[in-house]
Amino acid sequence: MSHDLPNPNLLGGPAPTLLPADHPDAVVRAALADGTDLREAVRRAPASSYVWALLAEQALAGHGTHPSDPVAAYAFARTGYHRGLDTLRRAGWRGQGPIPASHEPNQGFLRALLALAEAAEAIGETDEAQRCRTFLTDSGTSPHEVGALR
Repeated sequence: MSHDLPNPNLLGGPAPTLLPADHPDAVVRAALADGTDLREAVRRAPASSYVWALLAEQALAGHGTHPSDPVAAYAFARTGYHRGLDTLRRAGWRGQGPIPASHEPNQGFLRALLALAEAAEAIGETDEAQRCRTFLTDSGTSPHEVGALR
């Protein structure tokens, strides 16, 4: 008797979506590790959710003498979110199921989604903020778990 299950999810739901290791986020991570400026990294891999999430997080936090800019953060996060949805769909995701935060290639999308929730909240778009947080939970993670990736 084989113990190999076609779908390891014992609850009968969709299998976890794992983005490929050669996802554009890998290009950005390598560029940043080599000292590339964040805005230059966007030019190298504009399809990367990770780079847009970092820009959103930076805009939310403010940096140097620049105050927090939730409007810019919202735009950056929304871009990262949509880039991530495109990649998830190409990886077989069909609108539901786990997107594990422990899988590094998934982290850019999840961080963009959390940044979108935070930026939406900051500009008074509370319904969208709640939808984003629900999306994180429905994906098998939480705002706290994704926030810990920062």
